[in-house]
Amino acid sequence: MPEGGRWQGYEDGRELGPEHVRERRGALPYGLAEVVGPSMVPTLQPGDRLVVRYGAPVRPGGVVVLRHPMQQDLLIVKRAVERREGGWWVLGDNPFVENDSREFGAVPDELVLARARVRLRPPSVLKGHRSPVALLSWIVSAVCPVRSDRSLSRRLRAR
Repeated sequence: MPEGGRWQGYEDGRELGPEHVRERRGALPYGLAEVVGPSMVPTLQPGDRLVVRYGAPVRPGGVVVLRHPMQQDLLIVKRAVERREGGWWVLGDNPFVENDSREFGAVPDELVLARARVRLRPPSVLKGHRSPVALLSWIVSAVCPVRSDRSLSRRLRAR
């Protein structure tokens, strides 16, 4: 089953789903997405939340939220590797999960919805660990900017 994502966005007190993304780009350029599957491990863990920016320019190495090309009601999180004819070539960071461009090819630009800016790790990872060391470790890792993997784009250019 493909890795999916859940959108968490609010406007006027009502929750918004992915069908409202185009409307929101102008008014609210930022939103939240939840990572559900293992395709971006070790960079992102299932349960992580992402602060995303709708309509942000995509760069090689950036983490993006997109509609699955074969099942467009499903949102997925992948790393944009390079521009190719027909759109962006996207890959997961986990080499053992092939739900990416190796399976469905390049993703058209109109299916790339947002770029991840910040990862938020929920406190649920602390369940059963109440030591000060575990708490301190979570605090240090809870908020982290999602940066482009520059080494990935350099390797691709070196080929």
